[in-house]
Amino acid sequence: MTAAALLKLLPARCLRALAVTTQVDHQVKKLSGEIMFKLILFSMLNSEKLSLRVMESFLASASFKSFAHSETLHSRYNSIRDRICTMRAAYFEKLFATVSALYTKVLGEEKALTRVDSTYVALSARLLAGGLQNGPNLTKGHTKYSVALKGSLPASVKVYTQSTFISEDKALAALIDEAAYLKDGVVVFDRGLQLRDAFDRFTTAGKGFVGRTKTNIYFQLKRCRPLPRAPRQSSVKVYGDEEGFLYKRKGKTTQYTYRVIKATLTQNGEALWLITNLMEENPYTLAEWYRRRWDIEVFFRFIKQHLSAAHLVSRTENGIQVMIYMTLIVAALVIAYKKLNHISSYKIARLQFEIELENQIIKTIVTLCGGDPRKAAPLWNSS
Repeated sequence: MTAAALLKLLPARCLRALAVTTQVDHQVKKLSGEIMFKLILFSMLNSEKLSLRVMESFLASASFKSFAHSETLHSRYNSIRDRICTMRAAYFEKLFATVSALYTKVLGEEKALTRVDSTYVALSARLLAGGLQNGPNLTKGHTKYSVALKGSLPASVKVYTQSTFISEDKALAALIDEAAYLKDGVVVFDRGLQLRDAFDRFTTAGKGFVGRTKTNIYFQLKRCRPLPRAPRQSSVKVYGDEEGFLYKRKGKTTQYTYRVIKATLTQNGEALWLITNLMEENPYTLAEWYRRRWDIEVFFRFIKQHLSAAHLVSRTENGIQVMIYMTLIVAALVIAYKKLNHISSYKIARLQFEIELENQIIKTIVTLCGGDPRKAAPLWNSS
């Protein structure tokens, strides 16, 4: 599927309907929500390091005018900055949810495994009021965002700037609690989330989970489950599958029983203990699902290296939310393009996506000049 075809799946009427619903264009004449969406998307794809000056230059360019099908616009970088800081982040939140659901369906991943994790972006404390203090470097403020990756694509995100959300027990639990799409699904997380009350909430809501737990976990054993035969070339060796109530504070126990899967990695003998509320799954299947948690680490590296996710152009909480939603929208576009066209590298997928958009812009210019872009077909066809 071409880059243009992917973008056409999100029609202009959808952007305008969301603008009406969220009132993002209330008392705005020039930099509408639709224009800002297209400007940030275009700038992220066509620059290695995003900045307000870069967006200012693109806004006045013929290439952006052709891409956005808009009149020539001129705004200074400070006007773009002010618009990002004040425009309703709800517009981009709903746009991200629409894009994620749409491309998840295109990829056929509606029932795919979900992985959740968090990452940090460091900012100067002078530029961000508040912010999280993460680690020994107290001269930095941090923004934390927790992301759910469903199948190949980001499905939801929460942005945190308060220090109370440094703990994954709060940050990831809040993300999972709010994810209605996880009902009857399975979510995978690392050992940072250990809150017993959260496990009970997930189970009550019908959300299956697989997480890593500590090897000294204390629980009230109810039964030892029989161990299945290990599959060939398994990356783990399961030596225990136990079910029981988990202990909370003051000797209280969880509302439900949970399974503790005890295993070691065959490569180096490292202990791997898993906690889950899935009672019917083979323990080796659960271990394989947990191993796929690494996909979200690869995703974070991709958006930081290739989509400027570690270089936010806004220092206000609203602006940060706008830019993170836009980063995930662009990521979803590039990942969908990568998978649909069987491209192995994120970097090459982004590059080819850019080239296709550039070719489309050239075709538009040729047509406007009275020419026929079909006569130059060999230039557009890479194969």
